[in-house]
Parts: sequence; C-alpha cells; structure tokens
Amino acid sequence: MSNRVVITGLGVVSPNGVGVAAFRDAIKNGVSGIRYEEQMAALQFSCWIAGRPEVSEALQRQYFDELELKQLNSSGIIYGVIAGMQAWADAQLPFPADVPDWDSGTVFGAGTSGVDKFRESIYKVDELQVRRLGSTAVTQTMASGISAFLGGKLGLGNQVTTNSSACTTGAESVLMAYERIRYGHAKRMLAGSTSDSGPYIWGGFDAMKVCTFKHNEHPAAGSRPMSASASGIVPGSGAGALLLESLESALERNATIYAEVLGGHINSGGQRNGGTMTAPNPMAVQRCIKAALEQAGVSGADIDLINGHLTATGKDAEEVRNWSVALERGGKDFPYLNALKSMVGHCLSASGSIELVAAALQLQEGFVFPNINCEDLHPEIAALVDPERIPQQLLYKDINLVAKASFGFGDVNACIILKKYLQP
Repeated sequence: MSNRVVITGLGVVSPNGVGVAAFRDAIKNGVSGIRYEEQMAALQFSCWIAGRPEVSEALQRQYFDELELKQLNSSGIIYGVIAGMQAWADAQLPFPADVPDWDSGTVFGAGTSGVDKFRESIYKVDELQVRRLGSTAVTQTMASGISAFLGGKLGLGNQVTTNSSACTTGAESVLMAYERIRYGHAKRMLAGSTSDSGPYIWGGFDAMKVCTFKHNEHPAAGSRPMSASASGIVPGSGAGALLLESLESALERNATIYAEVLGGHINSGGQRNGGTMTAPNPMAVQRCIKAALEQAGVSGADIDLINGHLTATGKDAEEVRNWSVALERGGKDFPYLNALKSMVGHCLSASGSIELVAAALQLQEGFVFPNINCEDLHPEIAALVDPERIPQQLLYKDINLVAKASFGFGDVNACIILKKYLQP
C-alpha cells in the first residue's frame, strides 16, 4: 500500500507570532520576534537576546484547565500542546468522544522536556523533600511528555510517540508520520516538535560560544543568516505542528489541503569526513538532499524554493554550497532561498517544524517571505547564488515545489519535499 499524504492543518507557537494568522503576517512582513532577555543579562550570559514566544495566561486557559496550569511548569509542553491542538482544529477534526480515534496518532518531537521542573525536582530531592515533588513531576519531565499530553487531549488511539534528533527533530517527525500514513498504518498523524524556553536550555549554547554577543543592544538585528557580519546563533523556542492525512481521507472530508508531502530522506554523516558532533559531513548532506529528491520522484531542476537550515554561523556558506552541488544549480538558476531563523532565531528542536509551517504557507499562498539582516550577503554565498535569488523583500510567486532541510548535532540530516496541491 502506498497512500498519497497531504497537510490539512497547521499550528504554530513562534517568537514572532502565535497562531497561523499572526505567524503568516509576521513572516510576510519580515517581523522579528527576537527580544532582549533581562534574565540572560543578569545571569552573565554573553548573549542577552532570544526568541521566546509570547503566550499569555488567557491563551493558555483555552487549552489547559486551572489544575493543569497550576501544576504545569514546562514551557515546551505548553507550546507543543497549543500548536498541536491548533493544527487539529485547523484541519476541522472533531475533538474527543468516549472512544479513542484509532485512525489518528502523533509523532511529536522534543529535545528536552520540563527543564525548569527538572531543576525544581533536583533541589527538592537534595533537600530531602522528595514527597513534595508532586504527582506531575514524571509526566512533565519524561521525554514523551508532549506526545502523552496531546494523545490524551485529542483522544488519539494510533501511535503516540516522541522523537528526538537535536535540530533535525521537527523534520524527522514529519517524515516518520508521513511513512505511517503512506503505508496504511494510520489515516491521520499530528507531526511536530517543541522546545523549552529559558536559560537552562540556552546556557549550554552560550557556553559553547556559538551564540552572538554583538547585537545585545539591537535584538532584531541579531540573527543574521547568510550575512557577512553573522556572528552566531540567537537561541529561540516554540513549537510547530502539521496535521498529515491520507489524500483519500482528506478528500472524503472535503478538507483544506495546504500541500502534499512527496517524500524525503533522513541520514547521518557518521561524524566522518568533516562531520563532528556539532558540524555536518558535507557528503552526507548532499546525499540526503539527493535521496530526498529521488524518493519524491523529482529532480533538482524542479525545485522552486529552498527553506534552509541556515543558522547564522560560519556553516551557512557550506550549506549553500551543499545545496548547489546536490541540485546541480547555481547563479541565476538557483532556486529562491530563505532562512526563517533571521526572524525567530534558532528554535532548536522546534526549528524544523516551525519552518515547515512557513514552507506550507508559502506553497499554498504563493509567496516567498523575505530574508532580513542579510543586506551584506556573505561573499562566498554571493559567488554561488545570484543575490536576487535570496530576496530581502516579500515576493509573490507561483511556488510548486519546496525543499526543506534540517541538520542537527550528532551529524544528522533530514530533507523533505513539499508540493503545491492542485485540485483535480
């Protein structure tokens, strides 16, 4: 069995917009969600800026009851539940009855879960107060906490699981969900990923000296993918969610279809040939892109838009070079290329899913969102790609095929090919 798989629902909790409508407006207008973080400055980080979603208590009450909110101390679970339930509602699917929905499941990824709760738990154990941990410590800190919460709130009766592959997590979750539907094991799968906020997540990256410290006074200018003056990542957080469904099921329901998932590929560079725990093996990246094209049944010449990983580090030029080699395209012939991290920072395990929401919106509505903060395009990138293919203003274009890739610590890679869905 080989079902066609489409996207029928979207949800997003992003630093520059919560909800699809706000997020769409923000990416079209190049609105940054990166702001000054007083706590990071007080803790003597070198980087004092971050992309943290603005999620009000009123919004949280739409998705959690009072008892849950009183007990819940995990920003990642909050973000993921909101994004996931938004995608479910956007797909116009019914909410739980008494019987589980055996045809629907979730693969919802996370890099960590409930770091603030973990910290609280460690202190209580060390202070001999283990009995005061509370009944929700496990569900907030277990890796699968996010999928467990969504499974209960939506009554999911199919596979309910959490994946974790560093910054590749979001793209990987979509491909795992895609395969489950493609081979007939589910009709619908909620795919996505989430990441906690705060210094206990972001501190490790600051310690690695991969975060920028040159834009603490000008947060919106801090994340600079593909820029000659890029000086490191801006940490971020949030969640993205996509409701994947068999085409047959979507047509039966007369559902809105954002895009079709043609296929993709996941691999690893084995931390060889230039690949390390923190850097990608270029050969593996190129193989991943080529294999994704082959699995999707398209050629490099067919790609209209690349939504890159592009983190605002010294690896950006290498990523563009890998795309050029894999697609066998360059100069004016290169696809349009954009980098969402210029507006939201690097949302870590949530980055791929938030960026895939942006990719699906561009396909359905026919636009290319602008790249901000790269007015000084890196010369190595300009030598590979005509600058007009890296637009700094909103473009309205009929986009048919998008390639989206994510690369993560551990030298892991994922690439997904999305296609505009045309009604027969």
